[in-house]
Amino acid sequence: MTAGADTRWTFSAIGTAWEIQTATPLPAAIRESVRDLIDAFDRDWSRFREDSLVTTLARGGGAVPTPPDAAAMLDAYAELSAATAGAVNPLVGDALAGRGYDPGYGFIDHGARPAPGDWTSRLEWSGGRLGLSSPAMIDVGALGKGRLVDRVLAEIAPWVDGRVVVDASGDLAVRGGPERVGLEHPYDPRRAIGVWEVTDAALCASATNRRAWGDGLHHVLDARTGQPVRTVAATWALAADAMTADAVATALFFEGGPELAHRWGVHWVRMTTDGRVEWSPDCKAELFT
Repeated sequence: MTAGADTRWTFSAIGTAWEIQTATPLPAAIRESVRDLIDAFDRDWSRFREDSLVTTLARGGGAVPTPPDAAAMLDAYAELSAATAGAVNPLVGDALAGRGYDPGYGFIDHGARPAPGDWTSRLEWSGGRLGLSSPAMIDVGALGKGRLVDRVLAEIAPWVDGRVVVDASGDLAVRGGPERVGLEHPYDPRRAIGVWEVTDAALCASATNRRAWGDGLHHVLDARTGQPVRTVAATWALAADAMTADAVATALFFEGGPELAHRWGVHWVRMTTDGRVEWSPDCKAELFT
């Protein structure tokens, strides 16, 4: 997704490939702190780990001390849910597992299952507690990777001079200089539909071809129905931070997404499944249309 930097550190974590570019090599101690940060986030929020906090809550409900990222992410989810009329919902984890995107990556479809529409009354994240009134699987996939990119960038930035790029396979944040990013065509990864220059900002992308299986199934579900979205194929969002960009990239698959992007000051591009390309009025991406 990116090109050009003095040094690159590549590794795999949370089921995806990471690339961190810096003007000078990162000390071993900083790399270790980044690994520890990512692992701690994963232990809190991964529905693919038996020992994670969200898996524990899914088994029996109840409450645990609030993890560090809960307020920021779940406050944003409340706005996402309201903007998309409930299409985005952090209790969509069981619906995703039911369609085959489960911890064992079984990819066997057991049918559509809506997420609980009353999630804001079931899920509590205030007063130092993260709690569920009844068992359910929290899934923060709509913005969680973006949040983690922001935290990794914040961990690294004080230790390096010059440009820093943190790229987690589609969620990217840049500080200290420009980075030209190709917008991958969702139906042909050898092509780009445009290029976007990112400077001191974050660009996040989502596409239905990235995690797809079975008969037209993929990871972007409408939480109200448990059905995969069918009208939008790929989205890109540019914001000051990666969590906001990631959230809007998800919202753009649904009605209300462009309006939320406008309120949050986020620029965007999306491609529909019939090949049309749409973009925000103030978008600076170079689009090949």
